[in-house]
Amino acid sequence: MLYNPKGEHVMGDAFVMSSRQASELDFAFERNGWTPADVKKLSVGDMLAQVLPVVRGSGKVEIVRHIIDCDANPFTPNSWKVEEHRKGGELTWNPTKVNLHLSPNQIGDKVIRGDKLRKELASEPVLNANVLDYLLAHPNLIPEEWKGKAVFFWGTIYRVSDGNLYVRYVYFLGGRWRWDYRWLDRGWRVGNPAARLAS
Repeated sequence: MLYNPKGEHVMGDAFVMSSRQASELDFAFERNGWTPADVKKLSVGDMLAQVLPVVRGSGKVEIVRHIIDCDANPFTPNSWKVEEHRKGGELTWNPTKVNLHLSPNQIGDKVIRGDKLRKELASEPVLNANVLDYLLAHPNLIPEEWKGKAVFFWGTIYRVSDGNLYVRYVYFLGGRWRWDYRWLDRGWRVGNPAARLAS
């Protein structure tokens, strides 16, 4: 094992991180709010090569703002009609400004019918289907903690050709995010939160 002038372990021209450097990075990641999923993304492909110019002072970080038009007409599958669409202007996506809302009637073993839950959510700032479709187009924006849940977007209610009312949701299955819908006559449980703006 060779050592460079800074006391770092090196093998020929290959970089080998010392335990001290690994510890410094560990504390830095924690101090700056990184998650294990963030660190994993950093180590995939050429991500570190993209970050290196910033570290060396020859590049800069540009924050990408994801703006969703919540006033636009929502995506409507064939033969469906929009029963209700709550407009919300332009929404700059920020997962820290969104929470997963549960009715007291969904917590624990409780189950609430969709038509009753819709009435409970009438005054809540729930997100509409435009947000759902934007997130599906940019799945990297969907928070990890949404996995294992069916997250509903109650701001848009559809009437299907059978005359029944439905609401769409996102869920993670088979390594990717997907959407589906549920009839309002069905039950909503603890794993079926509503996406809403945090107050």
